[in-house]
Amino acid sequence: MSNVILSELITSVSELKKHPMQVIKETQGRPIAVLNRNKPAFYCISPAMFEVLIESIEDKELVRLVQARSGEQEVEVNVNDL
Repeated sequence: MSNVILSELITSVSELKKHPMQVIKETQGRPIAVLNRNKPAFYCISPAMFEVLIESIEDKELVRLVQARSGEQEVEVNVNDL
């Protein structure tokens, strides 16, 4: 069975265990696939990339919420009443 690797960079679990910071440094912030017995075990991404992914997920959830509520009746609210 073939495996899709969704990264241009790869390393092995063994190499990551031996030299974790060196492997991370060499990626220069790009995602890296970590292989276990030549199969993807997990991906490592930078904190900045993780933040972008989380924000993208949150944005998509907000879009879904707005679309779901777009047909609802509007209710006027006075800020002073809150």
